[in-house]
Amino acid sequence: MSMLKEKLAEIFPKQKAEIAEFVKAYGDKKVSEVTLAQAYGGMRGVKGLVCDTSEVPPDKGLIIRGIELKNITDKWPEEILFLLLTGVLPSAEELKDLQDEIKAAEDVPQYVWDVLDAMPADSHPMAMFNTAVLVMQKESVFAKRYSEGMKKDEYWSATYDDMIQIVAKLPAIGAWVYRKRFGKGPRIETNKNADWSKNYVHMLGLPDKNEEFTKLMRLYLNLHSDHEGGNVSAYAAATINSALSDLYYSLSGGLNGLAGPLHGLANQECLDWVLQTMKLFNGAPTEEQLEKFAEDTLASGKVVPGYGHAVLRITDPRFDAFLAFGKEYMAEDPVFQTVARVFDVVPKVLSKVQKIKDPWPNVDAGSGALLYHYGLEEFSYYTVLFSISRALGVCAQAVVSRAMGYPITRPKSLPISEYKKLVGA
Repeated sequence: MSMLKEKLAEIFPKQKAEIAEFVKAYGDKKVSEVTLAQAYGGMRGVKGLVCDTSEVPPDKGLIIRGIELKNITDKWPEEILFLLLTGVLPSAEELKDLQDEIKAAEDVPQYVWDVLDAMPADSHPMAMFNTAVLVMQKESVFAKRYSEGMKKDEYWSATYDDMIQIVAKLPAIGAWVYRKRFGKGPRIETNKNADWSKNYVHMLGLPDKNEEFTKLMRLYLNLHSDHEGGNVSAYAAATINSALSDLYYSLSGGLNGLAGPLHGLANQECLDWVLQTMKLFNGAPTEEQLEKFAEDTLASGKVVPGYGHAVLRITDPRFDAFLAFGKEYMAEDPVFQTVARVFDVVPKVLSKVQKIKDPWPNVDAGSGALLYHYGLEEFSYYTVLFSISRALGVCAQAVVSRAMGYPITRPKSLPISEYKKLVGA
């Protein structure tokens, strides 16, 4: 048994007992009220989910297991996965043990490559990636053990085994989707001596001078890993997993949600807007030109992509981390300079619009420009990157949920006629 799994076997029973006592003592306490507007507005702001891995306070941004993101942007994705599961960062020995466990599971079955090769050449990268995840379902340890009569207190362990197998294989699958879909040449075999992020960059086959792209990838996969439980990908995956569908089913379902324009596609839309401004002004625009272009964008009934967030009321700390990276490694890049200048201008423009509650940038406002700098220019692929990272949070949430014995998700729905009766309309 790996060191991480051993640690989880020790802490999960204690946490489960604490939750049982907590619910027993306070189970009748009301924690939220729902307005009609919230019911018709996507349940925005309604407290009705449990997510132990992370939270997103409006005034602070992402907090992973009690640690503000700004304090862990230097950590590798493997460390974040350990933190998501246990609540503590790993020691050097524990990190090495987890990396070895992932490395041992990274070989992708041949039938996955066969399925991808059989898909139409113009398939969307997300359709290819999610298909590869789902087609591996026959490998599920959870599904096999459940059919054999596995005990409930072992659900988390089998889910953990599925998590390791999936997480280990995602970089190779994602890299081949990129190379096949965009005609980049043959598949590149894994580097047995590389960590998770570096191996991914290696298999993508893009230049990695001074390992700058590897450093960006470690940061990217860190920052997108988790964002509490109510976002579409996490919530969809958790709902599917709550029915005891294994991680292959639930992760692919969640990532299908992440493919949507209102969720995972945002970063490519942000970069496209930045490139439009540069094309319009024949290079990096001035602050005055940007201000006019932003005002014209709003006047046309469109939004400035990358600005505003459903929860946050501050600059997204993930954007801050990307901005700092850009200033260190690509300060002279015109595309990055435009992103930085937009940050100086657009919040002032948006602040003049009364209905806009959050004029500050979210993570998508900067991430695409950094990828573009290192040669990853195929916008439709960006969501696959997001998916590889978000899989860490989705899988960690599933392991914790199965360990805590959370029930199937089943909120109550009503027709409009019943809501009219409730409000006396």
